[in-house]
Amino acid sequence: MKQKSKGGESAAAAASCFLVMSLLCSCIIGDQMETNYEGLSYNYYEKTCPKLEEIVRSSLSPMFVIDPSSPAALLRLMFHDCQVQGCDASILIEPSGDKQQFTEIDSVKNFGIRKRDLISGIKTSLETECPKQVSCSDIIILAAREAVALTGGPLIPVPLGRKDSLSTPSKHVADSDLPPSTADVDSILSLFGGKGMTVEESVAIMGSHTLGVTHCNNVLSRFDNANATSENMDPHFQTFLRVVCPEFSPSSKTAEATFVPNDQTSLIFDTAYYDDAIAGRGNLIIDSEIGADPRTRPYVEAFAANQDRFFNAFSSAFVKLSSYKVLTGNNGVVRSVCDKVD
Repeated sequence: MKQKSKGGESAAAAASCFLVMSLLCSCIIGDQMETNYEGLSYNYYEKTCPKLEEIVRSSLSPMFVIDPSSPAALLRLMFHDCQVQGCDASILIEPSGDKQQFTEIDSVKNFGIRKRDLISGIKTSLETECPKQVSCSDIIILAAREAVALTGGPLIPVPLGRKDSLSTPSKHVADSDLPPSTADVDSILSLFGGKGMTVEESVAIMGSHTLGVTHCNNVLSRFDNANATSENMDPHFQTFLRVVCPEFSPSSKTAEATFVPNDQTSLIFDTAYYDDAIAGRGNLIIDSEIGADPRTRPYVEAFAANQDRFFNAFSSAFVKLSSYKVLTGNNGVVRSVCDKVD
């Protein structure tokens, strides 16, 4: 019988070791996917609505072609919902008709919130496929996840099982909880740090600004700042902003209707936002400061140079944001219609 060479034995041993390690890694990943996250689960709808993600994706794909600004709108919708008393779909509830009662959506900080109707449309499709199973809050998260993936970003595995709120907070709560357009690095790190994010994850979640536009009414405050010249702002870009956003009243219809792209590729989920932040081409104060502050600049530079690192950190931050203080079990409901409380 022909003896195996030492090289053959080494190759066989290496192959066996690789197989064992692969199986071990598969088991670890499998265990992680089974684990609940704040009462949520990665396979929550496996039996009750197995086609959920397919339905969400097929509903949104054509809409993103018809209106390429939809992904940015859905990502912003998720952030604004999650920032006010957790991801509970309260932002979808329409006012009751009482002119004295102002609800969450009436907050001035929710100016420009769009595409709530897309969530309602997906809900209608799901009620046909699997009635009274999927919450509106989970649909918002999945829609935002698709917004990222279908514009070139990562497809983020998200735990599900959120329940919807039975009421919507007042506009005053939203006014207080949503960050202002004048937010700086200190306030943003505090905001996201309170949700368990690291500095790297906080910088990554700001990368959502790679999609969409900034309305001039949110830019004008920078021109009122006596220290604006000391900000990390490229002089040519500052001139550009002043041309696009003349110094009219921030509350004027013109200021609300005029906007500036968030970065050079505002329809693609990429790292251009970080390139602009480093170069001083940020629309908002935070977009400029994040590229200069010694706490955040190293991560801005790292993300600009390494898209995979950005995608990984963003995915982690996305899950933390969408899982913070959610309603689960009997603490909430599954609304049959997203814009009304049953």
